[in-house]
Amino acid sequence: MNAVTTPHAPAAVAPESTPSPRPRKRSISWRLRTGAGLSYLMLSVLALVYIYPFLITVSSAFKSDDEATNDPLRLIPQTWSFASFERLFTDVPLPLWTMNTVFVTITITLGRVFFDSLAGYALSRLRFRGRGLIFAALVAVMAVPGVVLLIPRFLILKQFGMYDSYAGMIVPLLVDAAGIFIMKQFFESIPSGVEEAARLDGAGVFRTFWTIVLPMARPALVTLFILSFQGSWNEFGHFIVSRQSPETNTLTTGIASLFSGQLGSGNEYPLKMAAAVLMTIPVAIMFFVFQKRLTNTTEGSEKG
Repeated sequence: MNAVTTPHAPAAVAPESTPSPRPRKRSISWRLRTGAGLSYLMLSVLALVYIYPFLITVSSAFKSDDEATNDPLRLIPQTWSFASFERLFTDVPLPLWTMNTVFVTITITLGRVFFDSLAGYALSRLRFRGRGLIFAALVAVMAVPGVVLLIPRFLILKQFGMYDSYAGMIVPLLVDAAGIFIMKQFFESIPSGVEEAARLDGAGVFRTFWTIVLPMARPALVTLFILSFQGSWNEFGHFIVSRQSPETNTLTTGIASLFSGQLGSGNEYPLKMAAAVLMTIPVAIMFFVFQKRLTNTTEGSEKG
């Protein structure tokens, strides 16, 4: 008897798996590499050109008078000397200049932050006749070079009896057109709806400004504080025309007297450079401490 043979089912053929495409390596073209390399090279050269005079200043502060005169461009002194720094605190009234500068700078900075904020809030929120004209005049003042206003400022100070006094040095700088412009633009980025609840609770204009709006403008206040501190610390032209007596000298006018030879004879490069280095330290520290706040001003306004 023949065995019945059943045909075997054909084995299922697995479909051929298509190989997955290999991820393409991100390649930077030769033009982009060349352009990036040239850009970095140009930025490095510009940075070196910008920072080289400051390095010469720091180096000259630690040189002797003869070396600073004969080899002024040498970055590393042959003989390190601290005599110039010692003379600043013995032969030069540097502590008096520093105290005057600190007092004037802090007063001007706080005054600018307060008055510029008030003026910026008024121009951005209050509706009154002539508001547009005032803002146009403010922008026009920003376009006028500060040197042009020195002589009229001197005449006004003489007329009001404020010449050669701390009041004459401080009062004309308490308000700044650029600061008002910064605060106005920032206040306009804050929604006006945040003030309506305060008004419904019976808060007045100043209370609404002080308790609601001003805390939200912290990034702009930090920026204004840094710019005002730096500007008043380095102010020179106004202090030249607003004062005369040596007792009211600031660091800028005092160091200028060093460079003009009023306090000594000869070049005295190390003494002058040492004074310039010490004067730069506070502004540099403040800038590096608040640098992140300064660059995040726009981000802060969006969060507010």
